[in-house]
Amino acid sequence: MTVNNEGVATAAGSFSIGGDLSVGRLGYGALQILGPGSWGPPSDRESALAVLRRLPELGINFIDTADTYGPFYSEELIHDALHPYDGVSVATKAGVVRTGPFFTDDPNFDVVHPVGRPQYLRFACEMSLRRLEVETIALWQLHRLDPQVPREEQFGVARELRDEGKIRHYGLSHVSIEEIEAAREIVDVASVSNRFNVYDRGSEDVLRYCERNGIAFVPWYPLGSGDHTASSGVPGEIAAAHEASVTQVVLAWLLQHSDVILLIPGTASLEHLEENAAAAKLRLEPEEIAALDALG
Repeated sequence: MTVNNEGVATAAGSFSIGGDLSVGRLGYGALQILGPGSWGPPSDRESALAVLRRLPELGINFIDTADTYGPFYSEELIHDALHPYDGVSVATKAGVVRTGPFFTDDPNFDVVHPVGRPQYLRFACEMSLRRLEVETIALWQLHRLDPQVPREEQFGVARELRDEGKIRHYGLSHVSIEEIEAAREIVDVASVSNRFNVYDRGSEDVLRYCERNGIAFVPWYPLGSGDHTASSGVPGEIAAAHEASVTQVVLAWLLQHSDVILLIPGTASLEHLEENAAAAKLRLEPEEIAALDALG
């Protein structure tokens, strides 16, 4: 597949977050533009800025980040590359602290610690507003529920921040249906971000709940742990049939799996960025989708 078409990501279509924030369904996750283990600044700052500046040219207008990416450097790079954002919506997160770099390909381990005290969440929001240099955060997400803090307090501060105009929409991450419903009793929930990919369907029930309620579902770890350079196996065979990459196949499967899915694959490489964006053009046949479904 050609991977350098201008505006190619728009082929994925769009989704209206919260009913009034229209974004492309193929976005970008800004975790990988940092130092080793997503800790500290990138080794090549100009290269990171070039990746970010390429996003609008490829038709990508939705960026997902967090205050703990870096920490802080991801938001600062996004600001320096794209402010005042001209048609680009930046989503960020708060509610955890990190005590070190990630050491594996799977960012789901004990260097991440939830902190859900309302004072801290408010502070984190204020600092993200400052780093991004915006008056309102388009989508502000709770990175983790803190089991040491009543969840009603964690959801309540989001409602306050929304009422004050500091956040436009609110999202949750790493949550169950029961937790989403508890949040919705206090504040509107516009998005949910859970681990989900062609190999891991543990949040299929949450995804279907989001479909029924018009909530955006943003998979994290969207490529899973598969070998995306492999030419054998089901994804490799489908990729060969389409003259595509395995990465493009698994991203295309996600886009076709549900209309509420918003993809945020991340990369620090311009080449990989353009490859990911081109996945928006790939249309899988029903029998190919069924074969990929069987991997879960």
